[in-house]
Amino acid sequence: MANITRWDPFEDLFKDFRGFLLRPVGALGELAETGTIRLDVKEDAETYRVHAELPGVNKEDIAVDIDGATVSISAEKKHDKEVREGERVLRTERYYGRVQRSFQLATDVDQARASAKFADGVLELTLPKKAGERVRKITVQ
Repeated sequence: MANITRWDPFEDLFKDFRGFLLRPVGALGELAETGTIRLDVKEDAETYRVHAELPGVNKEDIAVDIDGATVSISAEKKHDKEVREGERVLRTERYYGRVQRSFQLATDVDQARASAKFADGVLELTLPKKAGERVRKITVQ
């Protein structure tokens, strides 16, 4: 009588679905788990270099928008998988997901000279700084 346990009549019924609604299913791999795009932003005197991790995403499903000093990256992943055994369908899986990330840079970006490359799940942006007026000091009289 020392070991008393609480009986839950629904435990066996929902055992396979435990945590299903509490975490992402993994449609976008790393993207679904974090819910965001991981970034590295580096700056030198003339350009910003951005590395964004987009594992498992096709190049055609990536969009980059530049508006002044604001950069937005969005990615979409679609996946269909059907396993057949003879004429009987055993399992059909469909995943769809979209992530987006925007960030602000210190200076405006020269959109005409900006470039993007995508290889091995990493998007590399080269964003030249816009040549504008330099800060001008004036003397107070």
